[in-house]
Amino acid sequence: MKPTMKRLYRNAQLASDNGPLVQADLLVEGDRIIGVGANLPSADAEVIDCSGRIILPGLCDLHVHAREPGQESREDIRSCSEAAINGGITAMVLQPDTSPAVDSGAAVQAVLESAKEKSRIAPGIFTAGAITKGRNGEELAGIAGMKARGVAYLTDGGEPVCNPQVLRRAMEYAAQFELVLASHCETKELSGKGSMHEGSVSYSLGLQGIPAISEDICITRDIRLAQYAGVPLHIQHVSTKEGLKTIWRAKKRDINVTCEVTPHHLIFDHSHIGNFNTNFKVNPPLRTPKDNAALLAGLKKGRIDYIASGHSPHTLFEKNQDFASAPFGITGLETALVSLYHYFIKPGHFDWDLLVRHYSTKPRALLKLESNVLTEGSLAEFFVFNPGRRSTFNREFMKSKSINTPFLDQTLDGLVERVYYRGEELLSR
Repeated sequence: MKPTMKRLYRNAQLASDNGPLVQADLLVEGDRIIGVGANLPSADAEVIDCSGRIILPGLCDLHVHAREPGQESREDIRSCSEAAINGGITAMVLQPDTSPAVDSGAAVQAVLESAKEKSRIAPGIFTAGAITKGRNGEELAGIAGMKARGVAYLTDGGEPVCNPQVLRRAMEYAAQFELVLASHCETKELSGKGSMHEGSVSYSLGLQGIPAISEDICITRDIRLAQYAGVPLHIQHVSTKEGLKTIWRAKKRDINVTCEVTPHHLIFDHSHIGNFNTNFKVNPPLRTPKDNAALLAGLKKGRIDYIASGHSPHTLFEKNQDFASAPFGITGLETALVSLYHYFIKPGHFDWDLLVRHYSTKPRALLKLESNVLTEGSLAEFFVFNPGRRSTFNREFMKSKSINTPFLDQTLDGLVERVYYRGEELLSR
């Protein structure tokens, strides 16, 4: 849809990162919010009635696997972008676990140029760069070249750097270039060929498990290395109670460490794998209800910094294997917001300001993005959410190429109705 000169979003409830929803009108012209308040004049503006709706700043997702280049049967930048828009996400960081890996300045540039050609939210698309060449954990990637091309941060994207000396050197280089280093924390020798959390459910199903200490030990190691090297460290998709305790202890000692949590690690636990549904197979694995409760409490207390989807698409053929053989990963861009509303905001476990703070404001600050808070003069990058409607996550609704989600064919409360991005309405239901 081509943008009009002005749009007036009438009678909305505006969400912020600090405080309750506020009833107001929102007036937009081009890529800017030019008015916020009650009963704004509607002259020369297209009026959109938002009664009963909530307007939120566009979300920012720090952990997305777009699969391009080399794995386009699962996802590509175009389909990934459309899935993001469908979920109210207008900025995201792509992971470097592509074929070939994003491990050089030229590779970073290629991804960003592809985004410019294929994505309707290209200014909000960033890519992480690999820590090691080919993500093989042995030789450092081209960190200087990636920095020069605007890489968001460094990570081996789903793989730990097992050799502590290699990781130490990478951290020292990252510190020199003022880059954040992000860790997928896993001790491979402990994980082995496990396919789910090690515990009562894995024993009953006869599946080899991945113990929580696989993650916990690696978190401790990486924090100590980062402290030694003087580099900001980000722990991706934390899933264990003890791991979060370790991160919090480090924060209290003023060690520069942050962490993220995914919606699926808040909502689901290992008991959901009782019917061997591979759409629940993810790494790190779904843990116990006690871990879920600790993660939720940590998010509410501000001990967890970011919410991220961990969007990890796979084909039906790949996911239709037996549980032990199927790949790890679930999609999340389209389900993250609605599932957080359905399971946590609507029941009153936390409010909209927490979601905006951890899934928009703070991740945008990490990427040094211009503010999109809903105030006069801010960038017009927001979406309209209707809590009175519902979303059914079937093939017809979803824009991702892949549908490997635990929510497949389920209906949850809430629906993203409109997405507005820098002068253009990208989605209107």
